[in-house]
Amino acid sequence: MVYLTKSGMEIGQKVKVYRIKDRVNRDVAGTLGKIGTIKDFKMTDGSGVGAIVEFDDQKATWFFEDELKPV
Repeated sequence: MVYLTKSGMEIGQKVKVYRIKDRVNRDVAGTLGKIGTIKDFKMTDGSGVGAIVEFDDQKATWFFEDELKPV
């Protein structure tokens, strides 16, 4: 299994978007408070890991791991 380094989240896990650190477009801002499923991981800046989260409407975007909480 693949895990995020700090939080231990894994692919297939349900997570809630509980904050967004950066300025984002309206679509991404609309995900705040929503629950989605981790589909994959990506390197964010060479030292960090982010999670690609897919929502019920089949749209997906990535978040820093500290923007997500397991549900």
